[in-house]
Amino acid sequence: MVRFIVNKFLFMVLSLFLLVTATFVLMNAVPGSPLQSEKATSPQIQKNLEAYYGLDKPLHEQYLQYLKNLVKLDLGISMKKRFYSVNKIISDSFGYSLKLGIVSVITSVLAGCTLGIIAALYHRKFLDNLAMVLAVIGLAIPSMVMAPLLQYVFAVKIRLFEVAGLNGPLDYVLPTIALSSVSIAFIARLIRSTMLEVLHADFIRTAKAKGLPGHLVVWRHALRNSMLPVVTYLGYLIANVITGSVIIERIFAIPGLGKFFVQSVVDRDYPLIMGITVFYAVILMVCRFLADIAYALVDPRMRLIEKKVGN
Repeated sequence: MVRFIVNKFLFMVLSLFLLVTATFVLMNAVPGSPLQSEKATSPQIQKNLEAYYGLDKPLHEQYLQYLKNLVKLDLGISMKKRFYSVNKIISDSFGYSLKLGIVSVITSVLAGCTLGIIAALYHRKFLDNLAMVLAVIGLAIPSMVMAPLLQYVFAVKIRLFEVAGLNGPLDYVLPTIALSSVSIAFIARLIRSTMLEVLHADFIRTAKAKGLPGHLVVWRHALRNSMLPVVTYLGYLIANVITGSVIIERIFAIPGLGKFFVQSVVDRDYPLIMGITVFYAVILMVCRFLADIAYALVDPRMRLIEKKVGN
């Protein structure tokens, strides 16, 4: 188990290093200067700005300096928001994205597992058909389409919620549904198919033959084995929530990190682009790392493989 965790951690560090390197190279491969603007500046001011941001140095020196600052957790100073550090921009705005992401992930897992379990237990019955219809609708409509539909129906027509903004707990309802609808549908179908397979396994028949009550067979044996694919999917789920929240935050006017990420690309704000990219990458890789560990803890077969490799 220790070897498995160490290998995953080293792979995560290597992946992060390659991502930082690739982002830095691709960003600097774009022609033109990021300090160019509509307002004309004198050559001397342009040189001073390039010296201040280190753009007057050779590319390899800029890269090494960025790596040194990154080790110190210093993401630099924004080029467009003068005197604002990238660290401060991220710390001030990420709270909104984090709250929305946590609520969306919890909603996706709970709602998706519930629908999948109901569909499996009532296979080929009305509840199964209803759950799968909802899942197909969730998969068919992307979040960028779901969000305006929810705003129009529940905010404009029915007026149950506000159109945009986060002024209270109820304002999280529509963004959460829009952001997690695809994930709920995917998890529901995943749980249904896995549980149907598990319920016909030999160890389930053995548990029933021993006289174990039906609800204990489902919760103690079938559900645990059916959750393994969901645990594996958690890393991808968090990735989808974070990348999808950029669009949802724009539609619902949420002052999260997605707004600054889009604006940084438009403004060619190199430090902010790099900072948010690295920040997102660390979150995604850490979540994927934790998901792999959780999968190894839940699935006893991983521990058996580790023992065989050790022997």
